[in-house]
Amino acid sequence: MQSIVQDLSDEKAKQWKEEFLENFGTSLANVIDILDPNVIVLGGGASNIPFLYDQGKKAVYDKVFSDSIETPILKNSLGDSAGVFGACLLNR
Repeated sequence: MQSIVQDLSDEKAKQWKEEFLENFGTSLANVIDILDPNVIVLGGGASNIPFLYDQGKKAVYDKVFSDSIETPILKNSLGDSAGVFGACLLNR
């Protein structure tokens, strides 16, 4: 996905990125407003999109109803192998 928006001189790529950030912001803001999680951890392919950790966070925090936002949005620490680690732990 990152390669799609790499060349922001392309107007369609700019539009796609803006729409993506809008939807990302709305979705995670709803999660924060409804569930009030202690942390949100991005995993899978989404965790490899650098702009989600700055522009994405801003899009989320701009849409949360609360004046004070304490929910960090973090990158997973296990990388793309998190599912494998989880499966191994289930078999203990």
